[in-house]
Amino acid sequence: MIEVEALTKRFGATLALDEVSLVVGAGQVVALLGPNGAGKTTLVRVLTTLLKPDSGRARVAGLDVWTNAKTIRSMIGLAGQYASVDELLTGRENLELAGLLYHLAKPVYRRRAADALERMSLVAAADKPVKTYSGGMRRRLDLAASLIGRPPVLFLDEPTTGLDPRTRNELWQLIGELVAEGTTVLLTTQYMEEAEHLANSIVVLDSGRVVADGTADELKDHLGGNVLEVRVSHLADLERAARLVTELGRGAPRLDPELNKISLPVTGGPRALIAAGRALDDAGVALDDLGIRRPLARRRLPGADRSRGRPRSRRNPRPRRNPRPGRNHGQDRGQGRRPRWLRSRSRGRRLAPRRSPSGWPCATSGG
Repeated sequence: MIEVEALTKRFGATLALDEVSLVVGAGQVVALLGPNGAGKTTLVRVLTTLLKPDSGRARVAGLDVWTNAKTIRSMIGLAGQYASVDELLTGRENLELAGLLYHLAKPVYRRRAADALERMSLVAAADKPVKTYSGGMRRRLDLAASLIGRPPVLFLDEPTTGLDPRTRNELWQLIGELVAEGTTVLLTTQYMEEAEHLANSIVVLDSGRVVADGTADELKDHLGGNVLEVRVSHLADLERAARLVTELGRGAPRLDPELNKISLPVTGGPRALIAAGRALDDAGVALDDLGIRRPLARRRLPGADRSRGRPRSRRNPRPRRNPRPGRNHGQDRGQGRRPRWLRSRSRGRRLAPRRSPSGWPCATSGG
C-alpha cells in the first residue's frame, strides 16, 4: 500500500532524509520511531504530497506521490502533530466542513460527522465552539476529521502527544478498530511502548536514516533483549548465584555488590526466569527479588526530547521562552520597557512619576 525507495530530502545543508526505504502492506500498522529531528514528520509530509522529495520514489496505493498528488489526497487521511481545526466553528461544523472538502453528499457527511463524534466521545461538546475544547478534545476532533472520508490509508504524526493516559488508551483502541476494518496506518512516535502496542512493524529513524526495522521483539533482541535481574538476600551468595545463572544467559553477568544484584542478558524471558528460580531455589540461595526487565519497554528513545530535536543535558537545557513584546512584560524588541507613566509623550524623555494625594503614582505628561 505504501512503498518508499531511497527517498532523499534536503533543507539547505541539512539532510532530513537519507535514502530512506520502507514498505507498508495493506491493512498493516507501521510505526516510525525516533527522536525529534530524525526525519519522521518530513517523511510523512512527502507521503501526503505536501513536500517534494529531492530523489528516490514514493508510492501510495501504487500511485506516485508527486505526479498523482490530487488522486492520492482523496484517498488518504492525515492527522498532524498539531490539531488543525477551526476554533470559531463548533466540533460538528468542523467535521461537516471536512466532509464537504471530500466532496461528499450532504446527508453522507452529516451522518459520518455524527458517527465520528460518537466514536470520539465528543457528542456532549459537538455544538460548542472548538475554542472551548481542551487539548485532548481538539486532538480527538482532528483525528475524527481525518476519518470523515473513510480513507484506506491513514497517516498519524505523533497522535498521542499531549493526551492524558485515558484519552491515549481510547485512541489506541480506535486505531485498532480502524485496522480491523482494513485501514492501513503509518504513524510516528517517540515512544517504544506506543509502537509496540499498535504496530505490526517498527522502523527506527535517526538523523534521516533507517537504523533498524522489525517487530518490537526483534528490535529488543537486537538492542539487548531481556535482562534477568536477581537480587540475593546475602552478599555472600552473590558470586555463587551468578555462577548458577550464567549458563542461562548470552554473556557474562554483571554484578552490583552494593545492591546485591545480578544482571544477565537472556533470550526467552519466561523460560529463563523459571529456570533461574528453580536453580537458585535448589541451591538454597535466598532471594529478595527475581524478574525480567525489558530495556526498551515504557521508555522513550534515547535523545528524544521536545526541545527541537536536541537532547537535554546540563550543557543544553530547555530554552526559555521570552515574554511576548508589547505587553509590559519587561522586553520590547530586545530592550527593557518601562511602564507607560515613566515615558514622556513628546520627546521620549523618561520622567519621575508624579504622586497623587494618596501617594500612588499617576500619569505624567511631558512638556
